[in-house]
Amino acid sequence: MDEAIQTNWVSTVGANIDAVEMEIAAFTGNRYAVALSSGTAALHLATKLAAEKLYGQARTNRGTLAGRKVFASDMTFDASVNPIAYEDGEAVFIDTEYDTWNMSPEALEKAFELFPEVRLVVIAHLYGTPAKMRELKDICDRHGALIVEDAAESLGAKYKLNGQWVETGALGQYNCISFNGNKIITGSTGGMFLTDIKEDAEKVRKWSTQSREAAPWYQHEEIGYNYRMSNITAGIVRGQIPYLEKHIEQKRAIYNRYKEGLKGLPVKMNPFDEENSIPNHWLSCMLIDEGAMAPCARGERDYLYQSDKGKSSPDEVLDALAAFNSEGRPVWKPMHMQPIYRTSPFVTAEGNGRGRTNAYIAGGAADVGADIFRRGLCLPSDSKITEAQQEKVIEIIHRCFL
Repeated sequence: MDEAIQTNWVSTVGANIDAVEMEIAAFTGNRYAVALSSGTAALHLATKLAAEKLYGQARTNRGTLAGRKVFASDMTFDASVNPIAYEDGEAVFIDTEYDTWNMSPEALEKAFELFPEVRLVVIAHLYGTPAKMRELKDICDRHGALIVEDAAESLGAKYKLNGQWVETGALGQYNCISFNGNKIITGSTGGMFLTDIKEDAEKVRKWSTQSREAAPWYQHEEIGYNYRMSNITAGIVRGQIPYLEKHIEQKRAIYNRYKEGLKGLPVKMNPFDEENSIPNHWLSCMLIDEGAMAPCARGERDYLYQSDKGKSSPDEVLDALAAFNSEGRPVWKPMHMQPIYRTSPFVTAEGNGRGRTNAYIAGGAADVGADIFRRGLCLPSDSKITEAQQEKVIEIIHRCFL
């Protein structure tokens, strides 16, 4: 970063940008990388590019997904799916599965039965845990669908595909990572588009610099965006790359201390496929057993819970942690539950997930994401947390179940 300032290369060109693109491409196993202003920018251009590949170039007043549906992870941050709306498409949210808290292969298969015309799938790796990519890729291949991989939270995580360990960020046709201030390595902001296709990398690079043409004046034949990473941001990221593995080790130690310290309580840690994946453990989370859930309710912006001997609830635990100046958070609220997307289709392993309840028939429809949101929470997971501080967090959680 200091070099960028001293040499006066502080804009969206410079040696740091060139170097960080080469280093991240090499680390993830992609041939090409394009450094961008954010992970959201990467996801937007990846989604736009995939749509243009599938459906052709759109008019300047229409998005590339106008009139099209896209399958997307349901339990994720909205940056994963908003680019579908940016491009005038409609997201179809695919329910979560309990094994990894990621997109359910069974629900994705059902979605293709309901919407066989869909050709684009956006898959996120929640909290640094890889999704079941072998199954998901097989389904997409059979239906001729492209994958946009949202690896914003999972840089450094690995998945075993066809007997080989592959970095997340190299598992889709178009892949995205984030260097936001809370990620495992950061530039305070920034993101990266990753691909093996040179033409596609060049297209994204062009779009990200306002789609300027090779003319002596400013000439534009396509809609463009101000999405390039600055040389200063690239310098910050570049300085952290050598410490990525150390950060993952710290995160893994935090996860394992929670797992050991919470033994004996009616809770489980956020799970992963131990045979086929190596998470980066970006966030450690826990899920309260159904039988240990105290009465609780959530509105749109507030919540209410009741203390119950031997039981607790996510918001009770979070309030207890906050009282000791320790920050936890609810898990991501599923997209199909968000006010802005409540009219969007939602598919579970049983099929259509909308309109499944009935006043005259006992029981309810399966909704894994809603259940994890109701019972789950993210634990304090900053790399700087000390063992003593973590032991205090564990003690507070134990007290919530007394």
